[in-house]
Amino acid sequence: MTTESIARASASASVSGADVGAVSVIDTVPLFEFRAEIQVAADPHGIYSVVSDLPRSREWSPECRGGSWKGGPPAAVGTVFRGENERSPEVVGWAPVVRGTWYTEAEVVAAEPGRTFRWAMLTAAGARQESVWGFDIGPGAEPGTSTLVHHFRMGRATEGIRSITAELDEAARRDFVAEWGVKLEKDLAATVRRIRQVIEKTAEKTAEKATGVAAETATENVDEQQQG
Repeated sequence: MTTESIARASASASVSGADVGAVSVIDTVPLFEFRAEIQVAADPHGIYSVVSDLPRSREWSPECRGGSWKGGPPAAVGTVFRGENERSPEVVGWAPVVRGTWYTEAEVVAAEPGRTFRWAMLTAAGARQESVWGFDIGPGAEPGTSTLVHHFRMGRATEGIRSITAELDEAARRDFVAEWGVKLEKDLAATVRRIRQVIEKTAEKTAEKATGVAAETATENVDEQQQG
Protein backbone atom coordinates (compact mmCIF):
# COMPACT_ATOMS: atom_id res chain seq x y z
CA MET A 1 0.00 0.00 0.00
CA THR A 2 1.26 3.46 -0.75
CA THR A 3 0.79 6.72 1.07
CA GLU A 4 -0.30 9.68 -1.00
CA SER A 5 0.02 13.20 0.29
CA ILE A 6 -1.55 16.07 -1.60
CA ALA A 7 -0.74 19.50 -0.29
CA ARG A 8 -1.41 23.12 -1.07
CA ALA A 9 -0.15 26.13 0.84
CA SER A 10 -1.95 29.05 -0.74
CA ALA A 11 0.27 31.49 1.05
CA SER A 12 3.42 30.02 -0.43
CA ALA A 13 2.60 31.50 -3.83
CA SER A 14 5.36 33.86 -4.89
CA VAL A 15 5.09 37.42 -3.68
CA SER A 16 7.14 39.99 -5.60
CA GLY A 17 9.20 42.65 -3.90
CA ALA A 18 6.62 45.20 -5.02
CA ASP A 19 3.98 43.45 -2.94
CA VAL A 20 5.91 43.83 0.30
CA GLY A 21 4.19 46.44 2.43
CA ALA A 22 0.84 45.68 0.84
CA VAL A 23 -1.32 42.80 2.05
CA SER A 24 0.70 40.44 4.23
CA VAL A 25 1.08 36.79 3.33
CA ILE A 26 -0.41 36.09 6.78
CA ASP A 27 -3.71 37.54 5.53
CA THR A 28 -3.99 34.98 2.72
CA VAL A 29 -7.18 32.89 2.92
CA PRO A 30 -6.86 30.00 3.21
CA LEU A 31 -3.44 30.28 4.75
CA PHE A 32 -2.88 26.51 4.78
CA GLU A 33 -4.74 23.59 3.25
CA PHE A 34 -3.35 20.05 3.21
CA ARG A 35 -4.43 16.43 3.04
CA ALA A 36 -2.80 13.01 3.29
CA GLU A 37 -4.44 9.79 2.12
CA ILE A 38 -3.74 6.13 2.81
CA GLN A 39 -5.34 2.70 2.39
CA VAL A 40 -6.04 0.82 5.63
CA ALA A 41 -6.98 -2.85 5.96
CA ALA A 42 -9.93 -2.23 8.29
CA ASP A 43 -13.60 -1.33 8.14
CA PRO A 44 -14.70 2.34 8.39
CA HIS A 45 -16.24 2.02 11.85
CA GLY A 46 -13.12 0.37 13.23
CA ILE A 47 -10.97 3.18 11.85
CA TYR A 48 -13.36 5.81 13.18
CA SER A 49 -13.21 4.38 16.70
CA VAL A 50 -9.46 4.91 16.66
CA VAL A 51 -9.10 8.34 15.01
CA SER A 52 -11.91 9.86 17.09
CA ASP A 53 -10.19 8.79 20.31
CA LEU A 54 -8.06 11.93 20.59
CA PRO A 55 -6.58 11.00 24.01
CA ARG A 56 -4.76 8.22 22.11
CA SER A 57 -3.12 10.74 19.76
CA ARG A 58 0.31 10.12 21.29
CA GLU A 59 0.29 6.79 19.42
CA TRP A 60 0.39 8.51 16.03
CA SER A 61 0.76 12.29 16.26
CA PRO A 62 4.19 13.93 15.76
CA GLU A 63 3.35 16.53 18.43
CA CYS A 64 0.20 15.70 20.41
CA ARG A 65 0.94 13.63 23.50
CA GLY A 66 -2.67 12.95 24.43
CA GLY A 67 -5.10 14.87 26.56
CA SER A 68 -8.62 14.70 27.94
CA TRP A 69 -12.24 15.53 27.09
CA LYS A 70 -14.13 18.27 28.87
CA GLY A 71 -17.62 19.75 28.71
CA GLY A 72 -19.43 16.79 27.18
CA PRO A 73 -19.36 13.13 26.08
CA PRO A 74 -16.11 11.90 24.48
CA ALA A 75 -15.83 12.62 20.75
CA ALA A 76 -19.28 14.28 20.56
CA VAL A 77 -20.01 17.47 18.62
CA GLY A 78 -19.56 20.41 20.96
CA THR A 79 -17.26 18.60 23.38
CA VAL A 80 -13.86 20.20 23.97
CA PHE A 81 -10.56 18.33 23.90
CA ARG A 82 -7.67 19.70 25.95
CA GLY A 83 -4.51 18.45 24.32
CA GLU A 84 -0.98 18.19 25.62
CA ASN A 85 1.65 18.89 22.97
CA GLU A 86 5.40 18.80 22.67
CA ARG A 87 7.63 20.36 20.02
CA SER A 88 11.37 19.93 19.57
CA PRO A 89 13.84 22.82 19.11
CA GLU A 90 14.60 21.66 15.54
CA VAL A 91 11.12 22.42 14.15
CA VAL A 92 11.50 25.63 12.09
CA GLY A 93 14.24 26.37 14.58
CA TRP A 94 14.76 30.02 13.70
CA ALA A 95 11.13 31.04 14.25
CA PRO A 96 9.68 32.14 17.64
CA VAL A 97 7.29 29.19 17.93
CA VAL A 98 6.34 27.46 21.18
CA ARG A 99 8.87 24.83 22.26
CA GLY A 100 8.68 22.07 24.82
CA THR A 101 5.27 21.26 26.31
CA TRP A 102 2.19 23.40 25.80
CA TYR A 103 -1.59 22.93 25.86
CA THR A 104 -4.36 23.64 23.37
CA GLU A 105 -8.13 23.29 23.31
CA ALA A 106 -10.27 22.24 20.38
CA GLU A 107 -14.00 21.72 19.87
CA VAL A 108 -15.44 18.75 17.99
CA VAL A 109 -17.38 20.15 15.01
CA ALA A 110 -18.28 16.96 13.13
CA ALA A 111 -18.71 13.38 14.32
CA GLU A 112 -20.28 10.86 11.95
CA PRO A 113 -19.22 7.31 12.91
CA GLY A 114 -17.61 5.50 10.02
CA ARG A 115 -17.45 8.67 7.90
CA THR A 116 -15.90 11.82 9.35
CA PHE A 117 -14.48 13.35 12.51
CA ARG A 118 -13.31 16.98 12.76
CA TRP A 119 -12.26 19.45 15.42
CA ALA A 120 -11.61 23.22 15.39
CA MET A 121 -8.89 24.91 17.40
CA LEU A 122 -10.03 27.45 19.99
CA THR A 123 -8.53 30.77 21.02
CA ALA A 124 -7.30 31.33 24.56
CA ALA A 125 -10.71 32.86 25.25
CA GLY A 126 -12.50 29.78 23.93
CA ALA A 127 -13.65 31.14 20.55
CA ARG A 128 -13.65 28.82 17.55
CA GLN A 129 -10.98 29.59 14.94
CA GLU A 130 -10.77 28.80 11.22
CA SER A 131 -8.28 26.07 11.96
CA VAL A 132 -9.86 22.66 11.48
CA TRP A 133 -8.28 19.21 11.58
CA GLY A 134 -10.15 16.10 10.55
CA PHE A 135 -10.38 12.57 9.24
CA ASP A 136 -12.63 11.31 6.45
CA ILE A 137 -13.16 7.62 5.81
CA GLY A 138 -14.42 6.06 2.59
CA PRO A 139 -14.36 2.86 0.53
CA GLY A 140 -10.93 1.38 -0.09
CA ALA A 141 -9.24 0.54 -3.35
CA GLU A 142 -9.39 -3.19 -2.56
CA PRO A 143 -11.88 -5.46 -0.78
CA GLY A 144 -11.46 -5.36 2.98
CA THR A 145 -9.82 -1.92 2.95
CA SER A 146 -10.89 1.66 3.60
CA THR A 147 -9.48 4.99 2.46
CA LEU A 148 -8.41 7.25 5.32
CA VAL A 149 -7.90 10.94 4.61
CA HIS A 150 -6.36 13.24 7.19
CA HIS A 151 -6.84 16.92 6.38
CA PHE A 152 -6.12 20.34 7.79
CA ARG A 153 -7.37 23.76 6.75
CA MET A 154 -6.56 27.13 8.24
CA GLY A 155 -8.70 29.84 6.69
CA ARG A 156 -7.73 33.05 8.46
CA ALA A 157 -4.55 32.92 10.52
CA THR A 158 -5.04 31.81 14.12
CA GLU A 159 -4.05 33.93 17.09
CA GLY A 160 -1.06 31.64 17.50
CA ILE A 161 0.21 32.20 13.96
CA ARG A 162 -0.31 35.96 14.28
CA SER A 163 1.63 35.96 17.54
CA ILE A 164 4.50 34.02 15.99
CA THR A 165 4.77 36.32 12.97
CA ALA A 166 3.96 39.65 14.64
CA GLU A 167 7.58 40.79 14.92
CA LEU A 168 8.77 39.26 11.62
CA ASP A 169 9.28 41.32 8.49
CA GLU A 170 7.36 40.27 5.38
CA ALA A 171 10.21 38.25 3.90
CA ALA A 172 10.55 36.26 7.12
CA ARG A 173 6.80 35.76 7.23
CA ARG A 174 6.85 34.25 3.75
CA ASP A 175 9.72 31.97 4.77
CA PHE A 176 7.87 30.92 7.89
CA VAL A 177 4.65 30.12 6.01
CA ALA A 178 6.57 28.07 3.44
CA GLU A 179 8.54 26.10 6.05
CA TRP A 180 5.51 25.62 8.29
CA GLY A 181 3.62 24.29 5.30
CA VAL A 182 6.34 21.70 4.67
CA LYS A 183 6.13 20.70 8.34
CA LEU A 184 2.35 20.32 8.21
CA GLU A 185 2.52 18.22 5.05
CA LYS A 186 5.07 15.87 6.59
CA ASP A 187 3.12 15.63 9.86
CA LEU A 188 -0.11 14.66 8.08
CA ALA A 189 1.64 11.97 6.04
CA ALA A 190 3.41 10.59 9.11
CA THR A 191 0.15 10.56 11.07
CA VAL A 192 -1.80 8.43 8.59
CA ARG A 193 1.09 5.98 8.27
CA ARG A 194 1.25 5.55 12.05
CA ILE A 195 -2.52 5.19 12.34
CA ARG A 196 -2.46 2.42 9.76
CA GLN A 197 0.28 0.66 11.72
CA VAL A 198 -1.69 0.94 14.96
CA ILE A 199 -4.92 -0.35 13.43
CA GLU A 200 -3.41 -3.19 11.41
CA LYS A 201 -1.16 -4.32 14.25
CA THR A 202 -4.17 -4.44 16.57
CA ALA A 203 -6.10 -6.43 13.95
CA GLU A 204 -3.23 -8.91 13.66
CA LYS A 205 -3.10 -9.43 17.41
CA THR A 206 -6.87 -9.91 17.53
CA ALA A 207 -6.70 -12.46 14.72
CA GLU A 208 -3.85 -14.32 16.41
CA LYS A 209 -5.76 -14.40 19.68
CA ALA A 210 -8.88 -15.68 17.92
CA THR A 211 -6.86 -18.37 16.16
CA GLY A 212 -5.31 -19.42 19.46
CA VAL A 213 -8.70 -19.64 21.17
CA ALA A 214 -10.12 -21.66 18.28
CA ALA A 215 -7.17 -24.06 18.37
CA GLU A 216 -7.48 -24.46 22.14
CA THR A 217 -11.19 -25.15 21.85
CA ALA A 218 -10.60 -27.73 19.11
CA THR A 219 -8.00 -29.48 21.26
CA GLU A 220 -10.38 -29.58 24.22
CA ASN A 221 -13.10 -31.05 22.01
CA VAL A 222 -10.75 -33.76 20.76
CA ASP A 223 -9.69 -34.60 24.33
CA GLU A 224 -13.34 -34.86 25.40
CA GLN A 225 -14.14 -37.15 22.49
CA GLN A 226 -11.17 -39.40 23.28
CA GLN A 227 -12.15 -39.57 26.93
CA GLY A 228 -15.73 -40.35 26.00
